[in-house]
Amino acid sequence: METLYEGRFLNMVREGRWEYCERKNSTPAVMIFARTPEGNILLVEEFRPPIGRRCLCFPAGLSGDEGPEAHADAARRELLEETGYRAEVIRYLFTGPSSPGLTSETLHFYLAEGLERVAAGGGVEGENITVHEVPESRITEWLAEKTADGVAVDPRVYTGLYFLSVN
Repeated sequence: METLYEGRFLNMVREGRWEYCERKNSTPAVMIFARTPEGNILLVEEFRPPIGRRCLCFPAGLSGDEGPEAHADAARRELLEETGYRAEVIRYLFTGPSSPGLTSETLHFYLAEGLERVAAGGGVEGENITVHEVPESRITEWLAEKTADGVAVDPRVYTGLYFLSVN
């Protein structure tokens, strides 16, 4: 493997003819599928420079970016930081590649249960996250409206909606 570029958080590497990004220290990420006791789907929206616009997603973040931690603990932390909700139960669902043609990053998916709002959310310093609580009965229409307004919807939102519908 040849390193083409080394950044603070990512390296650009080449293996044969294949070029891709890898996270330094192979830090995985977590994503949390969450629904409030009132039946609202929790989504977060923030500007993403690589695509040049705001993006809707379930709460997510790096595991271990603040020091060693279990992935489930990272999921609890990210849910609280981004949405202001604490989960009674964080249930592991599966692990998969985030974008296997582009990066070595893996994502650990969790289902948050027994939610209680304990803070405002919105992320940590330097983040500008908008929290959305969308009634599950309106989620498809609401996502279409956001898309029409130019907001990107991370395709994993639909994965999360599936898991929330069967749990």
